[in-house]
Amino acid sequence: MADPLTLWRGFLARPNDDRVKTFGVAVLVAFVCAAVVSATSVTLKPLQDAHLEAERAARMEAMLDTLPEMRGLMQEAGVTALETRMINLSDGSFAPDLDPVNFDVAAADDPDSSIAIPPEADVAGLKRRENHAPVYLLERDGELMLLVLPMRATGYQSTITAMLAVQPDLRTIAALTITGQGETPGLGARIAEPDWAALWPGKEIANEDGEIVIEVVRGTATGPYQVDGISGATRSSNAVGAMLTFWLGDLGYGPFLDRLESEGL
Repeated sequence: MADPLTLWRGFLARPNDDRVKTFGVAVLVAFVCAAVVSATSVTLKPLQDAHLEAERAARMEAMLDTLPEMRGLMQEAGVTALETRMINLSDGSFAPDLDPVNFDVAAADDPDSSIAIPPEADVAGLKRRENHAPVYLLERDGELMLLVLPMRATGYQSTITAMLAVQPDLRTIAALTITGQGETPGLGARIAEPDWAALWPGKEIANEDGEIVIEVVRGTATGPYQVDGISGATRSSNAVGAMLTFWLGDLGYGPFLDRLESEGL
């Protein structure tokens, strides 16, 4: 049996237009490229995660800056950032054994750490939902002052991620900040613009019966449960409305909000 070095020299000695050599070189280049890409991905992942976390923190800070009274409350409470806690989405209980730092939204793709969303309930187009999620709280003397809920939905061209800040009554929106999107520039991407974000504070999430009724409408909003849609970006703005409907409902933060309302912190 010929040794590998002899076989390699024989391969290199073949004419450059030889089909075996052409195919072999192509396979070799593909293998090397795949190895380089894989190694780069693994090496850069911590940096990518750190960048994403820094961006999320910056957007959180920007959202808090739109709520001047929150800065005063935070100073009174002696904190510089909201407290992050993990919850069990199925029953709304806190999950103190889980570390928020290690939470990965990709858990929604893992059958062992997520559930399939019934098609009739999947208004946000997610297909699966993770079992646990982080929430961000500002409390003073055991009383909730602000609650921030991360959420996401499938938009027209991308996954839309957002932070929804809710007042202590758990029914009134304090702020909505789009933290990530890849929608059409000049159209759907306008969901991330300050002018549209300014339409959300003060809107009501649910009616007196507790039904989630907040929605994005075409034209001009006519009530406390409606927000103007973006002209020319119907699907993107509707996706934001669907996002709130899903995540504030029974398969999202609904059980947590119910428990928080009845039991407090």
